[in-house]
Amino acid sequence: MQSFKSGELVLDAGATILVEGTNSPHLYTLLSGWAIKHKSLEDGLRQVLNFALPGDLLGLQASISDTMHHTVEALTGVVLCVFPREKLWTLYESHQGLAFDITWLAAREETILGDYLVTVGQRRATERVAFVLLHLFQRARQVGLVRNNKVTFPFTQEHLADTIGFSLVHTNKTLKQLRRTGCFKWVGTNFELTDEQKLGALAGEPSPIGGVRPLV
Repeated sequence: MQSFKSGELVLDAGATILVEGTNSPHLYTLLSGWAIKHKSLEDGLRQVLNFALPGDLLGLQASISDTMHHTVEALTGVVLCVFPREKLWTLYESHQGLAFDITWLAAREETILGDYLVTVGQRRATERVAFVLLHLFQRARQVGLVRNNKVTFPFTQEHLADTIGFSLVHTNKTLKQLRRTGCFKWVGTNFELTDEQKLGALAGEPSPIGGVRPLV
């Protein structure tokens, strides 16, 4: 991986990492920080497709289809490991174990997108919000960002609304309903999960987070 890596890149919150419709010469592993993947429509509306957490691989899509079909934006300050895209095929030819790891990450991304599609298309309002909060909490816990059932969520209610396909007002009302269940506390960026089982039931029992994940 040291021979594949070309360096590290540090970006501030709000920086654009990859741009929809462009052809990036690099792949990135997110080493620290949070990012969002989103698509923008001509009328200015935005759909958040997924959140990127440490260990996630960014830019693989452009390696396959030549251009990015979504934008990746830093939610916090981030540190990225930079890989030249042109070396990807050499990695597949010479390092089958690492190639499998990349395929594993791509398959996991597909699973996550499927869960989010079901959430936007079929889950009720409270289920949508509960699913996203629980899913992000569990992903954060998997990469060591949770302490004593507490985690920093760097996204806003507007990001949440753009993820579940609701207006900001509707999202705010739904959050108030969920808060009354006592499953969690969310003040500013500080999120505490107080009853994971109950929140899971409210979320419609989402797919479990997988086991140990590879880091490329």
